[in-house]
Amino acid sequence: MIDLFQARKLKGKGYMFNSAKPRYNMVQQQIKPWQVQDETLLQILQETPRELFVPSTYENLAYSDTQIPLNHGQFMLSPKLLARALQAVQIQEHEHVLEIGTGTGYLTALISKMCHLVDSVELYADLLEQADKSLDTLGCFNVHLQLGDAAEGWAAKAPYDVIIATGAYYETPQELLNQLTASGRLFVVTGNAPAMQAYLYHAGNRNPVCLFETVIPYLENVSLPEKFVF
Repeated sequence: MIDLFQARKLKGKGYMFNSAKPRYNMVQQQIKPWQVQDETLLQILQETPRELFVPSTYENLAYSDTQIPLNHGQFMLSPKLLARALQAVQIQEHEHVLEIGTGTGYLTALISKMCHLVDSVELYADLLEQADKSLDTLGCFNVHLQLGDAAEGWAAKAPYDVIIATGAYYETPQELLNQLTASGRLFVVTGNAPAMQAYLYHAGNRNPVCLFETVIPYLENVSLPEKFVF
């Protein structure tokens, strides 16, 4: 395990960068005001160096309340959105989690500190390679990274106690609900911009809880209405 304050040095910058203050400000000024009060989660966010997962071009935005562009038209979601999602699904230490869309691995790192095992599936090999390096640096060894399309889940490793999708759907796929355990939870964003909704599903309950409104990019290869086909 590394000294977390060395994240930028480990990225090859050649000098030390203490990100403790920006992380503290992120938690206090962005995440707590957005109804995130889980102390364990707040501590994990406080301890995890987000700059390690941010492309070098956007390192100055590592602790900003914004979506950060990645290759292939993908984005890192804002920290407060991820925090609300994690608080909602209430991951337990013994649980098995599926993350749909690894990106650069920041959310994966947060999840890994809360659960027994996380399977994370990413469509793009270069993003997965970067995530693997960063997660290894942080000592996140309870993570299984997979290259593939998990827009309809990852049935090979199902069932899951928790599924978190990092991109939006027009409608919630039944396949994701089918891959939950009897007590499983699903976090998913659905709808049509500019008013998408973030939902929490509990297995066996047809009535999800609407958590908040947001706008995030759709996952690749999800089913969309005809008017969205170009």
